[in-house]
Amino acid sequence: MQEDFYSEAEDPALYKSEMKRRHWMARRRRQRRIRILVFTGSIVLMGTVLFAQKYTASEHQVVRAEKKQKVVETSADIDNSQKKVSANDKEGVNSDTAEYEIDASAWNLILVNSSHLVPDGYSVELTELTDGEAVDSRIYDDLKAMLDAAEGEGLSPVICSSYRSLEKQTTLFEEQVSMNMSNGASREEAEKQAAVWVAPPGTSEHQLGLALDIVSSSYQGLDEAQEETAEQKWLMKHCAEYGFILRYPTDKSDITGIGYEPWHYRYVGKKAAKEIMKQGICLEEYLGAAKSN
Repeated sequence: MQEDFYSEAEDPALYKSEMKRRHWMARRRRQRRIRILVFTGSIVLMGTVLFAQKYTASEHQVVRAEKKQKVVETSADIDNSQKKVSANDKEGVNSDTAEYEIDASAWNLILVNSSHLVPDGYSVELTELTDGEAVDSRIYDDLKAMLDAAEGEGLSPVICSSYRSLEKQTTLFEEQVSMNMSNGASREEAEKQAAVWVAPPGTSEHQLGLALDIVSSSYQGLDEAQEETAEQKWLMKHCAEYGFILRYPTDKSDITGIGYEPWHYRYVGKKAAKEIMKQGICLEEYLGAAKSN
């Protein structure tokens, strides 16, 4: 039903009363809407809080379960370690150096340096490579696999030196000595200087047929810039997978007696190679920790 509405001209008093009533009703409607919005917001907020509490509780349960699992795993690891130590003790093995229980006299671990000469009468069966190079036949398959893998990555490694006879090593050493003497050094000083970069006769791993100088086909200089080539970066990362190690690392010269050679690789077998490269040690350190047989 349409309400009667008086104009101000017809009845000023009724008009004023009617306007007040309408304003009051409009205010009531606004207040009711506000109460509804506040009530709805409260419900949403309570729901959010309850969900957050439930989610947090679930997270705490997961964390507690994970911690419990870790405790169980740690306990199992400790138990296994204790069993391993017990087993080593029964076998008369020092558990602290058990991982180094190796045969230092094995053919692939023969140590050759300034204080460990190539054994008298040492001979080796060689397999010839390209360009007149040759290696101990026992390492040929692993060497080929390593070079094939590098080439499969689009690299071009080149073997520039491998097996050397005693006579060849003597020639190389004397050439370096002569060069040093031509620069003003005495014979004694020249030999000392030469020994930093060229092993004196009888002290070179090349005579074993287990050592190789490998360079990049795009840069064949035997200097520290060789380490920046893609071939050397790949070899240094993957050589241990094939039984080789970087024999003369940059920070081991005081132990090996040879300057940094980022091209000289030595075959020691996969087990020893992985341990040596993993720990960042040199062959002398690895064999120095080995149990005497």
